Amino acid sequence: KLPATPGMENCKSIGFIAHMDTSPDASGCQVKPQIIRFAGTDVLLNQTEGIFFPVERFPEIKKYIGEDVIFTDGTTLLGADDKSGIAAIMDMAAKITADPTIAHAKLCIAFTPDEEIGRGTDSVDVPGLRASYGFTIDGGDVGGLESETFNAATARVTFTGISVHPGSAKGKMVNAAKLAARFISLLPESESPEETEGHEGFFHPISISGGVEHAEVILIIRDHDRGAFEDRKMWLAALVQNFDTGRAAPAQVVIQDQYRNMRDYLAGHENILDLAHAAYRDCGIEPIEEPVRGGTDGAFFSAKGLPCPNVFTGGLNYHGIYECIPAQSLEKAANAVIAILRRSASLTLNS
Repeated sequence: KLPATPGMENCKSIGFIAHMDTSPDASGCQVKPQIIRFAGTDVLLNQTEGIFFPVERFPEIKKYIGEDVIFTDGTTLLGADDKSGIAAIMDMAAKITADPTIAHAKLCIAFTPDEEIGRGTDSVDVPGLRASYGFTIDGGDVGGLESETFNAATARVTFTGISVHPGSAKGKMVNAAKLAARFISLLPESESPEETEGHEGFFHPISISGGVEHAEVILIIRDHDRGAFEDRKMWLAALVQNFDTGRAAPAQVVIQDQYRNMRDYLAGHENILDLAHAAYRDCGIEPIEEPVRGGTDGAFFSAKGLPCPNVFTGGLNYHGIYECIPAQSLEKAANAVIAILRRSASLTLNS
């Protein structure tokens, strides 16, 4: 926590939050970042392994021709999600402690673990933060300001087979692994992450495991619309209930909610978004409000009473070996955080 500058004690306290953990979808061990001036063509990431960054697969990188881009060596993720958020916040903290002329409200900085598994705020004492509102610094491309997330749930579907020696299995065996595979084939392909965008929801199997006697499928369910989200959960439950397992025991499902769309919790706090819009424009950045096709710690904090939109960091292609971040984009994120903090001096306890 940092106290308000003299005269700013009547301002609403502000929080800045980022998460320390990185995605488990790709290795984060022994990351070897490299800064490369991007020329617009495929980038050689690892000469030994012959790994290139394929520009045509990730065409958004073309906006950064001539800029310095931080890439991986092609064997790990970069960890910009969300080390870049921590970097932007710490840059801000260094500057305001070095320059007491920067007027600001009381400031709380928090770094959470376990955001990537949806448990980043489980143990946070939200009242103890003493913040009236906050911002997670955990977004994507420059200009992003996010106040809407998915509604999210996980589903664990289990299959119990009948194991018999394959030499005498005819008419007796039921292979649980094959039941799980057939179940996944019944999910609508048009409602998968790779076939949807914008506000469109999806079903996404993220894990399948098991063998003849027992198998398990773990899925995530996502939708921005609350009603459609509830419909998705009911549809999946009915699919499991009606799934034909033959001679084996019926399939079972446990569905557990993860987080809600933070849009509902930010209603009535439009002044916070107005503050961010003004701060972005102070930096020459035009705000871009789009729905998050995912979730943030801000969704959890907002649900717990701390309104918490999400601010960009500039990173691209999170959760994989092609993750990268233009250095100039990260600088813009750091400038936006400073500008938001400056603007915090205008939000009084009575506003």
